[in-house]
Amino acid sequence: MKIYTKTGDKGTTALFGGTRVKKYNLRIESYGTVDELNSYIGLIKDQDISILIKTSLLKIQNELFTLGAMLATPPEKEILKSGKERLNIPKVDENSILFLEEGIDKMDTELPQMTHFILPGGHQAVSFCHIARCVCRRAERLSVELNDQETINNDIIKYLNRLSDYLFTLARKLSKDLSVEEIKWIPEKK
Repeated sequence: MKIYTKTGDKGTTALFGGTRVKKYNLRIESYGTVDELNSYIGLIKDQDISILIKTSLLKIQNELFTLGAMLATPPEKEILKSGKERLNIPKVDENSILFLEEGIDKMDTELPQMTHFILPGGHQAVSFCHIARCVCRRAERLSVELNDQETINNDIIKYLNRLSDYLFTLARKLSKDLSVEEIKWIPEKK
């Protein structure tokens, strides 16, 4: 398989099902941002962190590929003429969301109670978590906008919402594991 096809040389790309759209199409922006998020999660995974966290991040990366495929499939193309689903893969679903919630709850039991907003930073691994969290929120906003235009699976939006919470909690957990001080945001008084 060649890496280049030349089919996008005029600024269009194909969705699953063959529909061609402009490369700036909201559906492309949505799954492109999920791809960007996946790359940042790879950066987090490449840090000197526990194997348990790396394993969870690998699962999340796989889920994000699935989520991207779901976003790349327009609703009218989800079912083939034969009646079978176009995407013959397990979808991101309530179990995927539950995995994130359980991870958040487990990490949260080890963390001090949060009393203030926290400024991102302190260690490269922590900063990567915060960047990934921000990209995740952008992917969520784009997916919500896409859902306003054409219905998408609501589990996509739920998953991205929960994943941003997971990444925030992971940043706090890595701060603790790496003995990094969390800097509280305390607005200056005028």
